[in-house]
Amino acid sequence: MKRLSLNAALALLLAAALASPLAAYAGPGHDHGDAPPVATGNGPKRQPDGSVFLPKPTQHQLGVRTLEVAAGQHPKAFELAGTVVMDPNAGGKVQAALAGRLEAGPKGLPGVGQTVRKGEVLAWVVPTAGAIERSNQVAQQAELRAAQALAAKRVARLKELADTVPRKDIETAESELQSLTQRLAAVGAGLAGRDALVAPVSGVIASAHAVAGQVVEARELVFEVVDPSRLRIEALDYDPAQAQNVAGATLVLGGAPVPLRYLGAARSLREQALPLMFAGEAKALAVLALALGQPVRVVVQSTERVAGLQVPAAALLRNPSNQTIVWVKEAPERFVPRVVTHVPLDGSTVAVTSGLHAGDRVATQGATLINQVR
Repeated sequence: MKRLSLNAALALLLAAALASPLAAYAGPGHDHGDAPPVATGNGPKRQPDGSVFLPKPTQHQLGVRTLEVAAGQHPKAFELAGTVVMDPNAGGKVQAALAGRLEAGPKGLPGVGQTVRKGEVLAWVVPTAGAIERSNQVAQQAELRAAQALAAKRVARLKELADTVPRKDIETAESELQSLTQRLAAVGAGLAGRDALVAPVSGVIASAHAVAGQVVEARELVFEVVDPSRLRIEALDYDPAQAQNVAGATLVLGGAPVPLRYLGAARSLREQALPLMFAGEAKALAVLALALGQPVRVVVQSTERVAGLQVPAAALLRNPSNQTIVWVKEAPERFVPRVVTHVPLDGSTVAVTSGLHAGDRVATQGATLINQVR
């Protein structure tokens, strides 16, 4: 009985040891993976007041850059919708002067994008005429040929009688023969001649509407030739008063803004708007590879000035209330959102008129990542 009691006591002690909470913990150096990660508090996080705590290592990883702003006077600007148009001195249209059938030029019919030189023959137009008109021309040609033969015989006969015939009769007969010869040549040219379509300027083919054997009408557009480095930008301004205060302009098209030169404004309205014409630097326009009729955005700088702090447009963001904000660096690792109002200056910068103070450091790069910290 004593041995049975001892065995029962050992079993009870073993069961108690297994049920003890201390047995649920692993020994030193072991991890069952059930424990949650310990929060260190050193990561990026949004503070209760709306500011963002962003450690220095995280700022370097996100590529955050700041800029100290300064107050100043900046030209007012307004944005216009523009269109790429042809420079009349560096482009032209090739049209058929008469109705006819197209034939390829010496180098074949040019295609879009092909380079051509001024005076180069692009195509030929062979005149086409109706059956009745052509038969009339053939009949007229036969009559002229017969009259020419008679005139030639008369001149030869009068020259044989030169001693007895007055000189003026011989000259009259020769003049009539010459006239008949020229008329016959003109009719023959009308039947077998062709009109050359030549390039008006040196450049590239912007548009081509030509196929071998195609029949075209008079004044029909066949080719357009442009110089890609000498295109112009036409913008429509619905406030004619603004056209009197233009100081400069910038072309905004995806990449870096391209400065434009203001050429002038029209003196007649088109669709209730005043067309403004601009030109750019040849090299910059050639790199953009603009096309005729391509829509673009033009930011026009006015002669009027506005007081504000110049900030890159990339620094402007939206908060949950859809207000325009910028992130200001108030401490080495603390960024605060500021609600601002602004006016555009050009395609890449704006003038902040309220919400900032001179000397504030505004996040210009990585601001969108700061805005996403929660």
